[in-house]
Formats: sequence, C-alpha cells, structure tokens
Amino acid sequence: MSENIFKISGLTKAFGDNQVLKGIDLEVNQGDVVSIIGSSGSGKSTLLRCINKLEEYDGGTIQYRGEDISNLDLYKYRSKVCMVFQSFNLFNNLNVLKNCVKPQMLVLKRSKQEAEEIAKDYLAKVGMIEYINAKPAQLSGGQKQRVAIARALSMNPDVILFDEPTSALDPEMVGGVLEVMKKLADSGLTMIVVTHEMVFARDVSSKVVFMDKGVVAEEGNPQDIFTNPKNDRTREFLSRMLKEQESQ
Repeated sequence: MSENIFKISGLTKAFGDNQVLKGIDLEVNQGDVVSIIGSSGSGKSTLLRCINKLEEYDGGTIQYRGEDISNLDLYKYRSKVCMVFQSFNLFNNLNVLKNCVKPQMLVLKRSKQEAEEIAKDYLAKVGMIEYINAKPAQLSGGQKQRVAIARALSMNPDVILFDEPTSALDPEMVGGVLEVMKKLADSGLTMIVVTHEMVFARDVSSKVVFMDKGVVAEEGNPQDIFTNPKNDRTREFLSRMLKEQESQ
C-alpha cells in the first residue's frame, strides 16, 4: 500500500463573512495525481494555498506524512511541497538559470555548482535549456511556466501543487505545459493539480475531486467521475466544461 502524504480533515477557511472552505476531507497518497475541478469560487485555489501554508486556515487539520503542518518549519516544508502558480512567480531581475538556482542555494544550502547542474538537468527535461540566459520578460507564457516547473523540480520535492498552471497561457502554449506535467505524472511524482483542463483531469489523474461551494461534492477515479458522476452538480459542471472545450 502506498504511503499517505496528506490527510486533510474538517478544513475550514473564511474571508470575512465568506465561508470559502466548509469542512474539507481529503487524502493524498504517494504517487497520486489528484485533479481538483469545479467552478470559480468553489474554494479550489484556497485549499491549495492552505496546503502550502500561504493561507492560515480557521479550523481542521492538514497532516503531511503524519505531522500537523502547523508544527513544521515553513522553509523545509515548502522545499518538500512546492507550488507552481498560474502567474509563474519568477524573479524578473534574474535569468532562467538563476531563477532555478537561487532557491536551491537559499533553502537547501547547495553550492552554486551543484545547484546549476541540477537546474540545467531539469531545464533540459522541460525543453528550456537553450534559454538559460534569458530573462522572464523575453519568454512566452508557456516558456515561463516550464521554467517555473523546472524551478520546483530542482528542489527535489515530495509533492508539487499546481494552481491552474495553464489558465494564463495562450491556447497554443497549453499543450506543451500539459505534456511536461503528464511526463511528471508518469514518473511517479505526487501532484495536486487545480485545473480547468478536463482532458488532463480525465486522462492523467489517479483521482478527481469535484469541489462545489466550499465542499468536496464528489471524488473518485477519473473513469467513474467522467462517465458516471453520482452528483447532479458534478454532471452539470462536466457537461458544460466538456462542451466548451470540445468547441474550442
């Protein structure tokens, strides 16, 4: 049986009067690729931000490998649980290579030489090695996102969280980023992906979670969720999304 990575129990989060998460329960095991889908405002990104300790949650617990994350050192934890954002979050004043080297040196205390070797290896894997001297402003959105993925991989993470990694990209850029993510899934990396790419969720995930109005309305394997959803809201959402994506 694969090892439990995350156990989330009764997680709640409000912004003022707006209750965004209303008691989320979720388990993620080693090697899982969990796609979280749902309409805007359903709490998907907030859940991811709570997992990464970017947001303080109000109630419930998040355990990482059996330990409550509130007791863990923030920098060590984030080096194991990396996040890839929809807006890339690259350092605009640094070139591609330095973007991937700096976090390794700061957090993992790697030497510059070791960090550069590791960064180049991952930049090659995502097809960005010839751009190591380019600044982010010289790159397309899809290229920036691949650099962001290489930066996360350079930390040798246990888990990568992806928050709508293709939503800021032009349609022609999306395929390249999804292909990189599919290769990562095939390699056995544990991934939690908030996404509106239904084909990715259906074909690459080991588990699909449908969130609706701050709760997990339905979860299961992609085959069951996509071919035989039990919840009316899931059925309605998937029907609308698949229709939209087929017409694009």
